[in-house]
Amino acid sequence: MTRQMAKRTAFERYLNKRAGLSAPEHFWTGSRIGLDWKHSLLFLLALLAAISLSDAAASQNANSVQKNSNGDYTLRVNANLVILSATVLDHHNALVSGLDKGNFQIFENHVLQPIKHFSHEDIPVTVGLVIDNSGSMGPKRADVIEAALSFARSSNPRDQMFVVNFNEHVSFGLPADIPFTDRQDQLQRALASIHTIGETALYDAIATALDHLKKGRSDKKVLIVISDGGDNASKLSLARLIEMAKASDAIIYTIGIFDERDGDQNPGVLKRFAKETGGEAFFPESSNEIASICGGIARDIRNQYTLAYAPSILKQDGGYRVIDVKVSALGHGRLSVRTRTGYSVPSAPLTPASGTVGHDLHR
Repeated sequence: MTRQMAKRTAFERYLNKRAGLSAPEHFWTGSRIGLDWKHSLLFLLALLAAISLSDAAASQNANSVQKNSNGDYTLRVNANLVILSATVLDHHNALVSGLDKGNFQIFENHVLQPIKHFSHEDIPVTVGLVIDNSGSMGPKRADVIEAALSFARSSNPRDQMFVVNFNEHVSFGLPADIPFTDRQDQLQRALASIHTIGETALYDAIATALDHLKKGRSDKKVLIVISDGGDNASKLSLARLIEMAKASDAIIYTIGIFDERDGDQNPGVLKRFAKETGGEAFFPESSNEIASICGGIARDIRNQYTLAYAPSILKQDGGYRVIDVKVSALGHGRLSVRTRTGYSVPSAPLTPASGTVGHDLHR
């Protein structure tokens, strides 16, 4: 056998193996095709070129997984999607894991929506800690700082965090050149950088934190608000802040710490922020319980399901769309799901799911 024939035979075996054919079914030399060498080679080259072009086109049209500069993998989706973070609990109020896409149903304005994307992964989060530093919080300050650090210790190591301190004034705890941190020493200094004194601008502080969340790299965004819910110094109204919270992607958890001597406390406001955004409101009997609550919030965030759907209602009416998520699974008994209750229609017109407006979902 000549060297050329040996190379040709070896190449044939390689192609047969790739094509899944046995020896009697030679891809180009056997009697089943009956083409000569030159025609077979031309046929093969044309076939390989067609496959390559098809794969390239598919990779451009399909959802693409990309790695950003921070090392996080994101899924680029060419669609207008509503993205929900959902916590599932059993009848003992324990977190439920191991569910799949088929266990969930999403309704928007009572219309069933097909679920386009589903995941259950511990993804990095951008978190803002909004801490009340008004005069009534003075005796509880040490417990609040320890609780915030407990949250950081229980969180994903790649979470970005920042601190908003407020009394009648609102300020960031971190230095101006450090918008976010994942270091506990920086977080501790940020929490301890202000004295408890003065009145309460809760609404202004939450609005500032919602705006700062937009600068974070993670698509999943959370606020943890520790306050008595009272406000006697904000320029922003409660109604306007509620609208901002509804329009945001943030999940708001609230922890109410009350002083019986303080007449400004408002637990109803804290409950409303949590309900509108898919978070939860906590009201510990003692400030000693705050640390365990913050640890529980961290576990809640890390065990949430991510669901995304393309709304079937495309009408631009400037209204509010109600969301209802249902979940069921054999062997789990009665399950409940906690997620945001709806969203405000954006100002720009929605386009069908085949549009080109992109959202990044961390994988």
